[in-house]
Amino acid sequence: MKKATIQLDTLTCPSCVLKIENAVKAMNHVEKDSVSVMFNSSKVKFDFDDEKLAVADVEKAITALGYDVKKTQVK
Repeated sequence: MKKATIQLDTLTCPSCVLKIENAVKAMNHVEKDSVSVMFNSSKVKFDFDDEKLAVADVEKAITALGYDVKKTQVK
């Protein structure tokens, strides 16, 4: 399992947080309990199985919702 932090453009509403959180949790190979979307810092943090899921796929899912990904960090 790896940890990812995705920096987004500024989030403007609390419902955005829920939308992003639900989309990331719905993805296979993401640890559901680890998903955290921080409104104030506009970050998404989660643990995922890097052998079965590319972080780029999560970025695409977030981008498809209409949010811009600024940068991603994986540890």
